[in-house]
Amino acid sequence: MAAMKPRIVIDSKICHGKPVVRGTRTPVTVVLDHLAGGDSVEDIQREYDLTLEDIRACIAFASEEISRLIFQPLKARTQ
Repeated sequence: MAAMKPRIVIDSKICHGKPVVRGTRTPVTVVLDHLAGGDSVEDIQREYDLTLEDIRACIAFASEEISRLIFQPLKARTQ
């Protein structure tokens, strides 16, 4: 996982501070949206000029961010 971290950059001067793949203006969310939409890794690599390691870094970054969240059930509202 440590090798993945340098591949993702957060810089307020690039894409309004959204996490992007280093050396590109491709946001992590774009890569994840394409994967969720069913696009193949090869298609994403070709379309955005990314490596397999870049795509894996996006997934690892998202996983790490989600693991920091705490989910609590909402209480039912009474009328």
